[in-house]
Amino acid sequence: MNTQQQNYELISAALQRENILASAAEIQGVFCGMLGGGMPLESQDWIEAIADFVNQGEPLVKEIELQLTELYNETCQQLVETDFALVLCLPDDAAPINERGQALLEWVQGFMLGFGLHQDDLTQCSADVKEALEDFAEIARMDEEMAEGEEFEQALFEVVEYVRVSAMLCFNELGKSPEEQQSQPKTVH
Repeated sequence: MNTQQQNYELISAALQRENILASAAEIQGVFCGMLGGGMPLESQDWIEAIADFVNQGEPLVKEIELQLTELYNETCQQLVETDFALVLCLPDDAAPINERGQALLEWVQGFMLGFGLHQDDLTQCSADVKEALEDFAEIARMDEEMAEGEEFEQALFEVVEYVRVSAMLCFNELGKSPEEQQSQPKTVH
């Protein structure tokens, strides 16, 4: 079990204890969408956005905020690494395929929400990013049950990989890496 799978289990359990109807996958999707849409890495905007999204605007319980901060920091680190290191926060591969598929749908829905919060001008996006967003919209609408079997496992693996690479594409094109943020001239008003 990798770190993101452990995070998925721990964070989802903590959210459930607090009666918050969101999963770790959905929250990491929001993070990636916000970052891929142009939110600066050091921004703390995600805290308010997540509280609005999952907790009716009420502040998050400290335990959950700490876990989400750790997940956010890990996600940021993975996005800026040059070796395509992003690992989606999804259930373990031993979980039933429908549970993993549902978590992926939640991740994509979260991404679309987060992206929309920080990017409303798609005219500056490349054709590849536009296509990825269209595909994400299609994926987010999927609601078919998946049968157990090698064919469905392979299909889910391929969709997870496509989502992962597409999220990194959005970040690489529209996100703000630390180098970009430092090289931007500071303006005085």
